[in-house]
Amino acid sequence: MALGKDYQGQDCSLARALELVGERWTMLVLRDAFYGVRRFSDFADHLGIPRAVLTERLQALVEAGVLARQRYQESPPRDEYVLTEVGQELWPALYALSRWGERHRTTGKPRRVFRHAGCGRRLDLAGACPACGYVVPPAEVETRLGPGAGPVRDDPVNRAMAKPHRLLEPLLPA
Repeated sequence: MALGKDYQGQDCSLARALELVGERWTMLVLRDAFYGVRRFSDFADHLGIPRAVLTERLQALVEAGVLARQRYQESPPRDEYVLTEVGQELWPALYALSRWGERHRTTGKPRRVFRHAGCGRRLDLAGACPACGYVVPPAEVETRLGPGAGPVRDDPVNRAMAKPHRLLEPLLPA
C-alpha cells in the first residue's frame, strides 16, 4: 500500500511540516540550497534526481515560500533558486539531522565540518558556537570537508564543495 502525501485528520505541526519537506529528495534539495547550489541543472547533476521530480520539488518549495525564483539571465530566460527567510529557518533542523547521521549512520568521522565564520570555532551539536555562545545563523556558517569525507566526485558542485565556503553564498558562478 502506497503512503499518502498528507496527514489529514492529524492536528500536528510536525505532520504539516512533513507534508512539504518530509520527502528524501526535498531534504537533499534543501541541503544543496544551503550549500549554495542555485541552478536547476546543478541540483539535477549533483543529486542525480530525475528532472521531473526536481521540477515538482522546486515548484512546491517556491509555492510554499521556502525558495524564491530569481532571474539571472534574460536571453534565454534562466532562473535560480534561493532560500527565503522562511527557508533559512529550516537550517537548525537540517543541521541537527546531519549531525545525527554523522553520529549514528556513518563511521563516526564527520564528512563535513561546520564552523562559525566569525571566530573559526566548530559548531556544537545544537549549531551554537562554543566561543560566542549563540546559535549561528546559516549566513555565518562556513563548511568544509571533514576527516570522514570520501573521494570527491568529479562534477562542478562537488569540486566547489571541496573548498571551504559559507552557506547561502552561490557555490558556482552565475
